[in-house]
Amino acid sequence: MFTNTVKRKIMWGDLDSLGIVFYPRFYEWIDASGHLFFEALGLHLGRLWQERGICFGLVETSSRYKAPGRYHQEIKLISNLAELEVKTLTLKHDIVDAASGGLMVAGREKRICLDVSDPENFKARDIPADLYEVLAGSRGGQAG
Repeated sequence: MFTNTVKRKIMWGDLDSLGIVFYPRFYEWIDASGHLFFEALGLHLGRLWQERGICFGLVETSSRYKAPGRYHQEIKLISNLAELEVKTLTLKHDIVDAASGGLMVAGREKRICLDVSDPENFKARDIPADLYEVLAGSRGGQAG
């Protein structure tokens, strides 16, 4: 299965008053990792919006927290396609400790393909065949 891996270090500004990662940061990193997953497949979301009037809007997100993140800890965000349907897809994002590989956060994003050519009236649409083919093919390799 195609995975995209992003490495980062937890910094002081990522922490809450207890000295662990403030949970909204995980959602910020998951969102960014989703965009980078698409980009690694050659599907730049900004260009899809500009050139084709298509966007993959977020309709559902979740996270399960297994272990806290600490200052200066190196982590990996590992993303892959968990589900692909006619109009929607679900990305799975595991945040792991880079040294041990231990799971810290299990995150998911469900996104829907939208026609955004009329900014006043977004509409759900089928994922175009060429994009669907790229996404379906992502079940056979690795990047990052």
